[in-house]
Amino acid sequence: MILLSALGLFLANGSRLGALVSSGMLTTVNTAAWVGAGVWFALIISSYIALRPNQLTRPGQIVTGILAGVMCVAVAAPFGWAADTSLTTKKAIDGIFKEDPAEPGAVPIKEDDPWNGKDRVNFLLLGGDGAGNREGIRTDSMNVASIHIPTGNTVLFSLPRNLQHVRFPPNSPMAKAFPHGFQAELPNGGLLNELWQFANDNPQVAGGKNRGGRVLMDAIGHTLGLKIDHYALINMYGFAYLVDAIGGLRIRVDHDVPWGGLYGTAGTIKAGERLLTGEQALWYGRSRVNSDDFSRMGRQRCVIGAFTKQATPQKVLTNFTKIANAARRMASTNIPRALVEHVVDLALKVKDAKITSMQFVPPTYWPGRPDWPRIRRAAQKALTDSLKPSRKTLTAKASGAPSGGTPSASGPPSGGTPSATPSRTRVNPTQTPTANDNKSAKSLDELCGL
Repeated sequence: MILLSALGLFLANGSRLGALVSSGMLTTVNTAAWVGAGVWFALIISSYIALRPNQLTRPGQIVTGILAGVMCVAVAAPFGWAADTSLTTKKAIDGIFKEDPAEPGAVPIKEDDPWNGKDRVNFLLLGGDGAGNREGIRTDSMNVASIHIPTGNTVLFSLPRNLQHVRFPPNSPMAKAFPHGFQAELPNGGLLNELWQFANDNPQVAGGKNRGGRVLMDAIGHTLGLKIDHYALINMYGFAYLVDAIGGLRIRVDHDVPWGGLYGTAGTIKAGERLLTGEQALWYGRSRVNSDDFSRMGRQRCVIGAFTKQATPQKVLTNFTKIANAARRMASTNIPRALVEHVVDLALKVKDAKITSMQFVPPTYWPGRPDWPRIRRAAQKALTDSLKPSRKTLTAKASGAPSGGTPSASGPPSGGTPSATPSRTRVNPTQTPTANDNKSAKSLDELCGL
């Protein structure tokens, strides 16, 4: 009851749910669980002895002894579960998030100000296709989640894997090696998804060993005009396990998506509202059959959005052990251990906030001929727009205003011709999801039906 009451308090005060994953709290829970189990066990045994079972008949002693044993197991089981869960979670988190990630310029994490006075933090979310039949890792899915810390409002920036000849900030060692862009001398090379492995394979150029994450953060941050604070790379199998750990993802599938095998012969994800398993969600975001890279990017952002919305605290707490074991398959991150509890709190805020998405894809942005200033301007505009009231809020306010032609800042005078209600366009497999308009960020709720 004590553990359940404590858990209830944390659920009621979701803003500090992240404290559950702090190293100190997990150690305390583990210790308290074992102590609680021991106390209850001792209490039951001492009570049984105090009742003098030796005065009973032989059958009576056997029956009461069995009942006492069952009570011991029944009472100790929840404590054992809590101890095992807390220990598994602590091992997983400590194994993934290092105490000292050895990041240049890293500042200590302050408990009262974990974000060091910033009002925005930027995470680079990477999906790698490293597998047993491949050497190295290619980051085929690259998204930046720019989170406004006070509100949780988030903009997802998706960059195509074939974005060519990215530039680097002046203080990066890569800028000296590639002053005109990454492998600019190769007309069909220098792809963004090759950068991680190139940096790891060429430490003398990247400025040290295992610098793939840092180099990619520098390049993408410079491209968007942002400072990327942290990155997390999950390989495709790890992601599938994470989806299964929360019970699957419910996604609106706009058209049939063949997957697996040769030319999609393994199966088909049918159009409609679907609850996808981890394997299906993975293929939904990765399938190339009758598709292109930009369509895949559109599906991938919907998968990320669905995971963000549907990985509720209740699901996470219920499936702690499964999620912890799945998370061990995360390949790499530079998020320090001391920041994890604050990231959890921020993630809970994001879950209930406005999430918009922007893709730098054709026809507005061409990966082979990037317009770097235009990309930066669009990114800054998307961040500014993300803090404005949503369309639903403006519509709700406008609907309560009296008619009669009073102008408003958000539309034509009331009583005039109303604007057409946005319709959801069915996307053909060969089309880019943003073919009609990708000049500004769009709400994931509208794009993906979340």
